[in-house]
Amino acid sequence: MTIPALLADAADRFGERTAVVDGDVSLTYAELREASLQLGAALVGRGVGPGDRVAVWAPNGHRWIVALFGLSAAGAALVPVNTRFKGAEAADILKRSRARALVTVTDFLDTDHLGLLRSTGVELPDLGTVVVASGDVPDDAVGWEAFVASATPDARAEVERRAAAVTDDDVSDVLFTSGTTGAPKGVLQSHGRTLCTAADWVSMTGLGPDDRYLMVNPYFHMFGLKAGILASVTAGATMLPEPVFDVDRVLARVEQERVSVLPGPPTLYQSILDHPGRAEADLSSLRIAVTGAADIPVELIRRVLDELPFDAVIAGYGLTEAGTATSTSPDDDPRTIATSVGRPRPGFEVRIVDGEDDVEPGGTGEVLLRGPSVMAGYLDDPEATAAALSPDGWLRTGDLGALDDAGNLLIVGRAKDMFIVGGFNAYPAEIENLLLGHPAVQQAAVIGIPDDRLGEVGMAFVVLQPGAAHPSEAELVAWARDTMANFKVPRRFEVVADLPVNATGKVVKDELRRRVGS
Repeated sequence: MTIPALLADAADRFGERTAVVDGDVSLTYAELREASLQLGAALVGRGVGPGDRVAVWAPNGHRWIVALFGLSAAGAALVPVNTRFKGAEAADILKRSRARALVTVTDFLDTDHLGLLRSTGVELPDLGTVVVASGDVPDDAVGWEAFVASATPDARAEVERRAAAVTDDDVSDVLFTSGTTGAPKGVLQSHGRTLCTAADWVSMTGLGPDDRYLMVNPYFHMFGLKAGILASVTAGATMLPEPVFDVDRVLARVEQERVSVLPGPPTLYQSILDHPGRAEADLSSLRIAVTGAADIPVELIRRVLDELPFDAVIAGYGLTEAGTATSTSPDDDPRTIATSVGRPRPGFEVRIVDGEDDVEPGGTGEVLLRGPSVMAGYLDDPEATAAALSPDGWLRTGDLGALDDAGNLLIVGRAKDMFIVGGFNAYPAEIENLLLGHPAVQQAAVIGIPDDRLGEVGMAFVVLQPGAAHPSEAELVAWARDTMANFKVPRRFEVVADLPVNATGKVVKDELRRRVGS
């Protein structure tokens, strides 16, 4: 199966069912395929060929979905660009990917993406076409409607031929890792590997044609793209894109559009639970919740199960280089859902290693994965590919984890985030999860900072629960000493209004390190 074949199959099976609702725009599956082929034909007319790359730098919306399937039909590979990137970051990805075309906007959150790009002065010799999906259209770009209208009958015939010629080994997408440290790396994925992730997500959740999926996760991220758009088209579900998370809007759309599927980070569910108007909102249509993090409070999972009408709450572990590798099941208890990321998905294997050797059962080490959706490699970086991916298909994730007696994977942090306190390994995710047990703490992030005596010690940044009394640093340290081993206790605490996160919701710990000069 390929992405163009997936949409063709969905158009045949679900033709008159609603594929996407975006404001005043509603497209059936048949209309989505037609719009995508027209967009693909326009790309063909501009010289985009098989194997070329087309970038999309835009928020969630129906035109993002059309662009994905259109460029795939033209034989091109998708390069998504993070909507929160500044001009230099976007230019770097466009240049390294040698993108031939760009679909973008000039009016997202009062930001002109093209203006940001041009302000860098970076030369992009491969970029021949810029399509503006919404907002003002500068002279050297073309608006969406005009671009689609430029498709000729010959180009339309060619795009249909190309769509049929795409194979499952062709590159479907180049997603750049989030880059919380260092330069992002481009992850090469094939159509076959990518659609393994989508199909397995449907199997994992029971997603079906009667579901209505509110899409808060950004499309430029693996979750929004593969467990979002492609999973929905696999199942024939209705897609409801959200460009920016706003809890008031989410509650309104759940009620008005009878949303049944609402995946997202733990903060999404916390925001709904804490919203003063939740009791007045009709949320009875909600059926599936899917989340994932190393530090979900057990109490949050209990509250989601007790106070929200979901039939299933699932936690999973996935990454750009591998898709979804593990998950809990709907019948797992709240503690398992909160403290683990479940068991390997079908076809996946998990190892915990120290260097090259497997650790003893229950021991902590680096998580290695092997499975059907593990990446083909990194773009133009054979050294990084060889370092991450063994000849027999094992991926070094850089995550630290352990397997419990039931075979559940516990993620305890990133290898690069681990710090050593007087010879003891300290894992930030473990400490953060313990800190969430403090009644005043809503969020926590821990980093290692230098210490003359112990080498390194922990420093915690905490966000307080709404209305909570402000504990002193001494009080937080004292509480931590009663709760965890001494070497894990953060020696410094700083109460902050919020934690710095990137657009996928990950805490940017490099920014926290910069704050303290660590």
